[in-house]
Amino acid sequence: MADAAKKSVKGPKHTMCRRVGYCLWGKANCPTNSRTVKDKNGNDTQSKDRTYPAGQHGPTKRRGKLSTYGELLLEKQKLRTYYNVSEKQLRFLYEAAKKGQGITGDRLNAALEMRLMTVVYRSGLTPTIFAARQAVSHGHILVDGKVVDRASYRVKAGQVVSISETRSPIIAAIAKDNDVPVPSFLGREKGDIKVTVLHEPQPEEIVNNIDVTKVVEFYAR
Repeated sequence: MADAAKKSVKGPKHTMCRRVGYCLWGKANCPTNSRTVKDKNGNDTQSKDRTYPAGQHGPTKRRGKLSTYGELLLEKQKLRTYYNVSEKQLRFLYEAAKKGQGITGDRLNAALEMRLMTVVYRSGLTPTIFAARQAVSHGHILVDGKVVDRASYRVKAGQVVSISETRSPIIAAIAKDNDVPVPSFLGREKGDIKVTVLHEPQPEEIVNNIDVTKVVEFYAR
């Protein structure tokens, strides 16, 4: 269990969503949402939402009140899951954030948003944060025209992140069709396979529905 906690999110992607009762990324295909599926006869039917923890006793397990430590831990785990980072990576970013000027939580959020794979996901070049990691690690993503295959690469204001249509035609086609709202600190035209980082994100521009102050409290204990 200790080793698993150090890794980025692997296996079922929505386990944390089921634990908290809603989709962290707001995806319609999350098990926490009821959706249209095919039954064994091939007819359309509505699936039952699974807003309970995974496992044999999940449906009947009562959601007990968390201790203060439990609340802090849960928020930290939500942040890890949302950005698909390992425990080691998140702690490293926290340590760097608390050394700089300004509010530690705001700096931590900004650092997570400026990771290359987050920019790829936020801009809609890939449909999920997990697809973003894969696209980067497989060499499909360019920064200022050069391949960068490190998901943790910190993108700077003014840099252009793109996909080569000739090198990665399938990834490029998916990006063109993925029309999602783009944060104001990123610039991307509809149908483009490139995005420009306009500036470092401000606290009010980051929407992740996670109380980052509790994450800071967890690490500051």
